[in-house]
Amino acid sequence: MADLYRKNLESERRKLWGECRLKGLKRDTPQRMRIAEIDRLLAEHAAKQSQPPVESGEG
Repeated sequence: MADLYRKNLESERRKLWGECRLKGLKRDTPQRMRIAEIDRLLAEHAAKQSQPPVESGEG
């Protein structure tokens, strides 16, 4: 199944990064801070995806 959350974050990141490159924006702009936030969210999401599911022990 497609991971739409990850794809949406990556799409937003590419759009913002292109805007920053085109305009030559510095690191302290809201766009660059949002890119850093998206990077953090992607890393957290990847960590959640790589964890094995927790099995409940009955008995």
